[in-house]
Amino acid sequence: MRRLLVAMAATALTLGVTGVPAQAAPAPGGPGLGDTYFPDYGNSGYDVGHYDIRLRYTPSTDKLTGTTTILATATQDLSRFNLDFVLDVSSIYVNNRPATFAREGDHELVVTPARTIADGGAMTVVVQYSGVPSTKVAAGFTAWTRTPDGALAIGEPEIAWWWFPSNDHPTDKATFDVSVSVPTGVEAISNGTMPRPPVQETLGYTRWSWRSLKPQATYLTFLTVGQYDITQDTTANGQTVYNAYSQLLSPEWRDGAQASVERTAEITDWESTLFGPWPFEARGGVVMPPGTVSFALETQTRPNFGASFFRRGANTSVVVHENAHQWFGDSVSVADWQHIWLNEGFASYAEWLWSEKNDEGTAQEIFDYLYATYPDDASIWTTAPADPGVAELFGDAVYDRGAMTLHQLRVAVGDDAFFEILRTWTAEHRYGNGTTAEFTALAEKISGQDLAALFQAWLYTPAKPVLASAAGKAKKATPATPKSWAEISQTHALLHEH
Repeated sequence: MRRLLVAMAATALTLGVTGVPAQAAPAPGGPGLGDTYFPDYGNSGYDVGHYDIRLRYTPSTDKLTGTTTILATATQDLSRFNLDFVLDVSSIYVNNRPATFAREGDHELVVTPARTIADGGAMTVVVQYSGVPSTKVAAGFTAWTRTPDGALAIGEPEIAWWWFPSNDHPTDKATFDVSVSVPTGVEAISNGTMPRPPVQETLGYTRWSWRSLKPQATYLTFLTVGQYDITQDTTANGQTVYNAYSQLLSPEWRDGAQASVERTAEITDWESTLFGPWPFEARGGVVMPPGTVSFALETQTRPNFGASFFRRGANTSVVVHENAHQWFGDSVSVADWQHIWLNEGFASYAEWLWSEKNDEGTAQEIFDYLYATYPDDASIWTTAPADPGVAELFGDAVYDRGAMTLHQLRVAVGDDAFFEILRTWTAEHRYGNGTTAEFTALAEKISGQDLAALFQAWLYTPAKPVLASAAGKAKKATPATPKSWAEISQTHALLHEH
């Protein structure tokens, strides 16, 4: 026996010397991706390619039943993995065999497959579930909103947990099929295109189907259910435009909404000249019922707008903002929520460019007005846009100072280089993710300038930057209010209510 053990040891030593690696045991995937602000959001160990979400929803009871099929690839030898989800699960199959599952924390679903999955192996995960989403609380709240005639699954950074199991972080994008059965006479609206018209089912239900053909983050995937009037058009290049308006809108709010959202194709064609080709397969917008969600969100291909944006009439500023996000936030998403200014600062600056285009105040005039009128101790100056913290994730520093940073970059490098930077950013990171460091490096590369001092002052320093042009000069009178500022400021007041 001793000789056998010695021989085995010698063999093992020989294998080690010749470089044959030992086989690592399969390990659990992580319950989070280590995001700076939300470390337990998303999960490691696999990468999702596609979600097929098939639902039935009854507005009167808020009862949702569903089956979501997830097509993914393991990124390690995987013994178990997590999904982000809060509804009640009845069964899970992984690669056609029943899996065991358990709850952990307030939104983690831990799944143990019957067979381990090898690194690079395909994963087909089928989750059957049901529940009343508005009763489920996670992270201290419910993101699911009931309306008088349906529901809204719209939110940032959390919403998927309440209606489909997912790997819930912008770094794991996927394509989507969303199919929803609702009572006949009620509409169910989601992202992308309709691969087929609504189909009448038995027992008074109609099934709506939507398809997203380009990579899409989970929080940008939405479901809006209720009684809506849907308009359909095509752009000059043949893309379908779906716009939807809640039937609960009063006539005057409806007029303002249509006068804004029906201009989506015009606005996005203009934005394409600045930011590069439109990145998706469809366009449009949804205006939600009054008294429900007050903010707007850049849900991919089809932003959702709170009715309050149109209470004073037309508001193209919010349409410009949310559609600019289709490039900055949707196609190019943040790699970490710390970099949220890459979404909001860019979309806010698009509003300044729209104002400039329409002779309602140049970007320089808006910059001068904001610089002069924000008090020195305002949060816009005491918060660094590149690291605002969770409490200021949607604060003035992210939106307005983010836009001011871009304007200072434009002034420093000139229009040609500035817009080349924007178009190169959206092209190089198309359908992917980006960080502040990557953007600032690109700006220096294209401009050929050392921009470290500019970015340090405007993005990283929690204090009001000193303008070189103002140094040593007497304080100027407060600039006149740009004509566009009333609409922009009203828009931003509502946008901060994410």
